[in-house]
Amino acid sequence: MGARKRHSPRRGSLAYSPRARAGSMEARIRAWPERVEGGPRILAHCGFKAGCVQVVSIDDRDKTPNAGKQLVSLGTVIATPPVLVLGMRGYASTTSGMRAIWDVYSENLPRHMSKLISVKNAEDAAGRAERAVGRTAQVFAILAVSPRAAGLEQKTPYVFEAMVGGGTVRERHDHVRDLLGQEVRIGDIFEAGSTVDVAGITKGKGWQGVIKRWHVKKKQHKSRKSVREVGSLGPISPQNVMYTVPRAGQMGFHQRTEYDKRVMVVGSAEDAEAVNPAGGYKHFGLVKGDYVVLKGSVPGAYRRLVKMRSQVRNAPAKVKKPNILEIVV
Repeated sequence: MGARKRHSPRRGSLAYSPRARAGSMEARIRAWPERVEGGPRILAHCGFKAGCVQVVSIDDRDKTPNAGKQLVSLGTVIATPPVLVLGMRGYASTTSGMRAIWDVYSENLPRHMSKLISVKNAEDAAGRAERAVGRTAQVFAILAVSPRAAGLEQKTPYVFEAMVGGGTVRERHDHVRDLLGQEVRIGDIFEAGSTVDVAGITKGKGWQGVIKRWHVKKKQHKSRKSVREVGSLGPISPQNVMYTVPRAGQMGFHQRTEYDKRVMVVGSAEDAEAVNPAGGYKHFGLVKGDYVVLKGSVPGAYRRLVKMRSQVRNAPAKVKKPNILEIVV
């Protein structure tokens, strides 16, 4: 029969193992920028993927073959309704990692949001937070977004934490305290030309074989009884299959984070017609509120929640606004 032939998966694919289904429709953000210039501000926002457009702009990247020329690129439209600041949370640095030491919630919340949390002794909680600011390492804002504000049918809001960066810990605490119970729009956090990292849940493709899931090579004609299987699962001894061997299993519906997505447009309800096709986007409809257009693609299906975070890699010293000529829907 000859020597067994091993088919290796595509380069870099093991970085995503194990490829299991995501535990939630909401992606988690585990890392935040270490340094934030300027005053205190919230470092994340969210939205719902609506559709794709073509962005015609002037390429302003230096030292590129197309510098100064017209460039047509893919753009993803994300409906970004305002997020409500439910509360804030302080974390202290311990030997076992970050630990929450105080929580403060707003007393004036809408009815559909007040069902999510029960506020008791808000004044005492605010006093404990004031006294514990000195040993607080990080301040997070507790945000909530309603899918119905974007025109979707889901009633249950998404609640998540977003880090507050810039300034001192006291300034961050006071900044979020002044925002309690208020709505924060996408234009208050990001501007056109800035770069964000996008976290989302990819499209689910169900159970797939090794050919589609790991892109292994099909076996030669008549070399084995099967064609779309791995040539070998490993040596005879030891009698176990290594985790590096590609196998069939779940494909898609994984959490993924894509870095350095440039914000091309930050729009509002008044100029939403510029990105709305006739009859609305397929599987989504019309964008009727605030929105952003990101350069490139975004993981996930339409209507799925997408989180945008201030970039953690290669942050430029100055934001350069894009020169957009036209948006083709």
